Order: sequence, then C-alpha cells, then structure tokens
Amino acid sequence: MSVIFSQRTPGRRWLSLWPLALFLLLMLVGGLWMWQAWPQVMLKSALWQRDVNQQLSALLNAVATHPERAGGSLLLLSFMYGVLHALGPGHGKVVIATWLATHPSKLKSSIVLTLAAALLQGLVAIGLVVGVLTVLQLPARQLHLSGFWLEKGSYALVGGLGILLCWRAIKRLRALLRKPVFIAFTPRHVHHEKCGCGHQHLPTQEQLHSGDDWRARFMIVLSMGMRPCSGAIMVLLFSKVIGVFSWGMASVLAMAAGTSLTITSLALLVHTFRALAVKLSGNKAPALWRQVGWSTLALAGGGILLVAALVMWFSVPQPVGGLRPWRG
Repeated sequence: MSVIFSQRTPGRRWLSLWPLALFLLLMLVGGLWMWQAWPQVMLKSALWQRDVNQQLSALLNAVATHPERAGGSLLLLSFMYGVLHALGPGHGKVVIATWLATHPSKLKSSIVLTLAAALLQGLVAIGLVVGVLTVLQLPARQLHLSGFWLEKGSYALVGGLGILLCWRAIKRLRALLRKPVFIAFTPRHVHHEKCGCGHQHLPTQEQLHSGDDWRARFMIVLSMGMRPCSGAIMVLLFSKVIGVFSWGMASVLAMAAGTSLTITSLALLVHTFRALAVKLSGNKAPALWRQVGWSTLALAGGGILLVAALVMWFSVPQPVGGLRPWRG
C-alpha cells in the first residue's frame, strides 16, 4: 500500500487547539470560585461535625456501660456518618471524579480504587492513634500534629497527580499536532482480524486499559486515603480514654464502609456519564479531533487537581489544640 503524507501547517495546528483554550478558561473560572467559597463551606462543615461528634461521644459512653444495647446504634450512626462525610467537601471526590471523567477506565477497577481509598483512610486513622498513643506514648497534641502533616502530604500528592496528568496530556497533544495527515492511499494488500499473518493489527481491550496508569492509580489511592478523618481520630481518642478502643476501631471501619458506599456511587455515576458521552459522540468527529478532545480534557483534569491541591494546601488550619474542621 502506497501512502502520501501531507504535513499539517502551523496555523492549522494551533487552530485545532480551541477546545484546549475553552477548557483552560473554564478551569480558571472554577478555580477562582473554589478559592472564594472554600472558607464558608469549611465553616458550615465544622458546625455539622460538632453536632455529630456529640452524638458519637454519647453512644461511646453508652457502649462502655451497655455494649449489647448501644453497640448496634454506634455502628449504624458511624456508617451514616461515613455516608454523609463523603457527601461533604473534600478532595477525595474531586480526585476520583476528575480521574474517571478524563481517563478511560474499567468499571471494576474504578470501584476497586474507591474501596481501597476508603479502607486505607480508616486504617491510617487506626494506625496513627495506635502508633502515637500506644507505641510511642506521645501526648494527644502530637497526634493532631501528625494528622496535620498527613493532610498536607495528601494534598501534595493531589498536586503531584495533577502535574503528572498534565505532563502526559501535553506530550500526547504535541505528538498529535505533529502527526502527518493522509491525503491519499492505494491499497495493495488488505489485512483483517484473522488473516493469519502472525501480526497484531489492533490492541486488545486489556491493552487499551493497561500501560503506565498504575502510577496514577497508586497516587489516587494514597492521596485519598492517607489523610485520616478528624471524626475518626476523635472517636478513637475518646474510645481509648474510656476503655472501649475495640468499639472505636469498629466504629471507624463502619465509617470507612459508609464512605466507600458514597464514593463508589459517585464513581458509578461519573463512569456512566462518560460512557454515555463516548457512545453519543460515536465516530462523527474526525479521529484527530477526538484524540485532541480527550487529551485536552485530560489536561484540564490535571489542571483542576493542581488548583484544588493549592487551594486545600493553603486552607489547612494550624493544629492549635482540639480537632480541626472536618473535611471529606
């Protein structure tokens, strides 16, 4: 088969970048809105957490005297706390929604991401309390200070993930804009799926979803799960003081189960809408446009994560005693 190539002119290359400019503009507007609204959102979430913490403390006291009566209520309230906790403001929803909306992913792997992140968050809270108060026998202030730096670290991972996604998207866009374009070809021999030539003409579905995304997925789980919930820390600390630490750990795991339910539902919703968008778009647009569009979307997603990481990094309150405002 003889192929004639035509090199794309620089003017037409830049003209095809108008979707990129549109996404960057929307990202900038969304980032500015987030920066202004974040303090008010955090204030309301802190007031809500205060009320729920009082109910959890009362149930823990009841468990200390009548575990057979109050144990079920404690676990149920903890589970509901986890469900509502995940509905509130927090970087976990931003990370998973942005990743699933801008990158192809199997439904099963998406659910695994959310479950792993929720479980890790609960285990980090338990490990932090056990390590600081039991193993190292440090004061409670050190516990809050450690949680503060874990929170900072999780936001740094979100920013690193955003930079990684932006870098990959920019590399793909540069490669697409430099590609030569077919203007004519003369077929000499036709290969089909079962031609028997011994070559693989198309990648398999598994190959399309594999590659080097394991790094990004690992960063997603860590960024979502390494910051312990302040409500879980409170439950563990109070349960240790009154001598029902095993019930405190069970409560935290129930919170993690509730969180995973909400985040998994969000992942299913985003995954469904993305699949619907791909199905509706079909093959109407040229192949180059589709590739440029998805790469631009991935670049915008990375930018959103980077902006969100900066907003949350600078809004973390210093640990001055007591629990910090709640974040999802």
